Amino acid sequence: QVQLVESGGGLVQAGESLRLSCAASEGAFSFNVMGWYRQISGKQRELVATMTSGGLVKYGDSMEGRFTISRDNAKNKDTVYLQMNSLEPEDTAIYYCYAEYWPPRLPAYDYWGQGTQVTVSS
Repeated sequence: QVQLVESGGGLVQAGESLRLSCAASEGAFSFNVMGWYRQISGKQRELVATMTSGGLVKYGDSMEGRFTISRDNAKNKDTVYLQMNSLEPEDTAIYYCYAEYWPPRLPAYDYWGQGTQVTVSS
C-alpha cells in the first residue's frame, strides 16, 4: 500500500515562510505527477501546484510567485516540496500531498496524503 507522508505544517505569523515535504513510502514506484492541494475551511479543495516527473509545473490560480514546488528522488524515494513565502492569513488551510501513477495500458491511480495543517496568524 503506497502512502504519502507529509511534514512541515504548523503555525506561523503573516509574512513568514514554511516548507512542506511529502515523501512516498519505501519501495513505492516513481510517480508521474506529484503536487499539493489545499482546502480552506468551508471551501472546496483547490490546486496549489503539481510537477510531472519531467519537470513540468502547473500552479493554481494566484499560487505562483509566493509558492514554489520542487521534487527529488534521493535514495529512490519520491519526495515533493512546497516552499511557501510571505504567508497570509488567507493561506490558512489543510494542505494535501497528491500523486499520480500512470501504469502502462491501465487507468491512472491517484494517491492522497493525510493532510497537514498550516495556520497563518495576522
